[in-house]
Amino acid sequence: MISRSGAEQIVARAPGRVVLIGDHTDYTGGLVCPMAIDRWTTVSGTVGGSRLSLTSDHESEALDIALPVDDPRLVSPAWGRYVAGVASLLGTSKGFTGRVRTSVPIGAGLSSSAALEVATALTLGFEGNVEELASLCQRAENTATGLPSGILDQLTSAGGVAGHALVMDCTTFAREPIPVPDDVWVQVVFIAQRQLVGSPYAERVTQCAAAEALIGPLRSASIHSIEEIEDPVVRRRARHVITENQRVRDFATAFRTCDLVGAGSLMVEGHESLRNDYNTSTPAMDRAVQSLVQRSDVYGARMTGGGFGGCVVALTQPGAEIPDAWVVRAAGGASRA
Repeated sequence: MISRSGAEQIVARAPGRVVLIGDHTDYTGGLVCPMAIDRWTTVSGTVGGSRLSLTSDHESEALDIALPVDDPRLVSPAWGRYVAGVASLLGTSKGFTGRVRTSVPIGAGLSSSAALEVATALTLGFEGNVEELASLCQRAENTATGLPSGILDQLTSAGGVAGHALVMDCTTFAREPIPVPDDVWVQVVFIAQRQLVGSPYAERVTQCAAAEALIGPLRSASIHSIEEIEDPVVRRRARHVITENQRVRDFATAFRTCDLVGAGSLMVEGHESLRNDYNTSTPAMDRAVQSLVQRSDVYGARMTGGGFGGCVVALTQPGAEIPDAWVVRAAGGASRA
């Protein structure tokens, strides 16, 4: 689109996501089951000049940097590093001035950073398929922040399917859309602000790598193989990943057959594993999950995302009134207007 002044105008948006089952499996190439949600980050503006300048409706400090970007890790403000990481990998040299708006809660574990990266890439002219877009944005985040995160968030934001959850293989990037049953609501409750950079997240990645050095890829390891791991902490980490991969398979089957009780039970099992074997839950999140699963109109609940704070997600009967919760619906993936 061309503005009255003759400058090229671009608008792109990308959704956040919620993980129904399958946390901390993506960076070992495992299985996940997220869905893109109807909360969006939009980047809009005009092409021109030699600087990348963005204001954000949710950040007090604007981003204004020269192009091309040499080292996104040095960019200030901190939120701009996600943008700068994308620009650096794209080799962006043509300037852009614009605005960021979002309805994805920041710091809530719903992938506001991935939505920003994906929308930015489309705004800055990325051309390629969903897998390439997700891979570029994952590398941008890894480079810009030093966080060794997997591809779950970016692949969900780029490739979401309206009305469907996604069963995704984080090695092959294969995605199978699974219809979200009509007679269920997905509700999200915010518990506490969190930031994965500086959290024990990277330690968990290292521990999984240590397990794989002993028993091979966790995506294909048997549960019996963890007995070969002497370190009890590393053994627990491996147990979570192996059992969580199986929970993703079982959850997909439950959703396909509309077995909501079974799906909810798997969510609770997943939360217990994240709490006991992976130690990424918090007392507040545990209390929230316990309170939710005691209700007769809730099929299941669990923490969602990287942990150490953020949100819990609940599978409920339609019309269930959960205090301070909001209903999210499965949305389509990123797009450029």
